[in-house]
Amino acid sequence: MSNPAHDAIKANIDANDVVLFMKGTASMPQCGFSSRVAGVLNYMGVTYKDVNVLADESIRDGIKSFSDWPTIPQLYVKGEFVGGCDIVTEMTLSGELDTLFGEKGIAFNKEAADKIREANG
Repeated sequence: MSNPAHDAIKANIDANDVVLFMKGTASMPQCGFSSRVAGVLNYMGVTYKDVNVLADESIRDGIKSFSDWPTIPQLYVKGEFVGGCDIVTEMTLSGELDTLFGEKGIAFNKEAADKIREANG
């Protein structure tokens, strides 16, 4: 049986190289974890689609079952579920996020990524 929320989620993931399902928007995050991930992406100059799960209860519930991940935010890169705030933070600090963006052909500012690591080193 088709799940309309899952169909909408998949359509967003398929149509955009980088998608952040978050509480609020890129310019106006509504929770600290969403704000942190959006902040990393914004600072690194990554172009991404922000999907405000607070605007649609079916998407808010649906994304959790879609990814089998219980928390929001959730980051997708080229159709692949990357993780939530803790994973994205760890990957940023370890340089794994740079590698992932490089492998997937996602443009980002390497200097900004290095600055994040320096500040948190």
